[in-house]
Amino acid sequence: MASIGFAFDIYELLMAPLIIPPAIRELTGLTPDMKEFAMWGGRQFYIPALAGGVFGLLGGYLTDRLGRRRVLTWSILLYAGSAFLAGFSTSIEMFLVLRCTKFIGVCVEFVAAVAWLAELFPNPHQRENVLGYTQAFSSFGGLLVAIVNGLAVKYAANLPAVSIPEFLVPWLGTIDPQHQHEPWRYTLLSGLIPALPLVIIRPFLPESPVWAERKRAGTLKRPSIAAIFAPGLRKTTIVTTIMFACSYGAAFGAIQQIPQIVPGLANVKAAVEGKPPLQARQIVQKTASEYTKIQEIGGLLGRFLLA
Repeated sequence: MASIGFAFDIYELLMAPLIIPPAIRELTGLTPDMKEFAMWGGRQFYIPALAGGVFGLLGGYLTDRLGRRRVLTWSILLYAGSAFLAGFSTSIEMFLVLRCTKFIGVCVEFVAAVAWLAELFPNPHQRENVLGYTQAFSSFGGLLVAIVNGLAVKYAANLPAVSIPEFLVPWLGTIDPQHQHEPWRYTLLSGLIPALPLVIIRPFLPESPVWAERKRAGTLKRPSIAAIFAPGLRKTTIVTTIMFACSYGAAFGAIQQIPQIVPGLANVKAAVEGKPPLQARQIVQKTASEYTKIQEIGGLLGRFLLA
């Protein structure tokens, strides 16, 4: 279950560079050469990340109050449902709000899953192996989303149209018939996948024995952020926070710039020269998917070697 959660954490996050540019183009009518296009692109990246960071702290509080398993389950349902609903976006604001709730679900799930696994396996060596190998599955998520996006680009015209149900039209509006077969929408709809195995295996997931015992004994303490900055932990907290910020900033920063980098590559310029706009965009999007596949294969190898 944790492996599925970690894999689809990254599946949902690495969707962003593949689907944000075409989504902005459709939902705003802007083109990449406009200043407003870059502005909305920035907002779609940093606002959800900020929301995820803030609510990730709340996720730690909730896992202590409500239990690891319960928070893990509902956070996965939150990000899967948000991704699916984002596929029906009719405005850039709706798209942004649902990306925020998706990011919140991902961040809370990560917190809950790590705490859950750490307490399920009390043996230190076993715990380290479990945490390492389950998180290595993150790269499977990145590889899978690149494959799914590539298939969406290839077969979008043959898939069922994405439209707003009639009873929701007064509140949400409609999707232009010309845009009911957009690859970015199908890629988002695929975000519902992690919720399907969860429904089946949820009754069989054990709660953290450590948390359950403390709950029964009435010894659960109210979590405090200040505690991790106590003299004995302050240095570790600050150093690991900086390390995580730098590693995630470098990795995800580079990954998120792929859609901006790909159109400027010499081979891509040659491939799109003289092509109709729609075909040119499909070539760029397919190339971005291929690059994502390659980098995630590298990430997969690295994660397993270091696990």
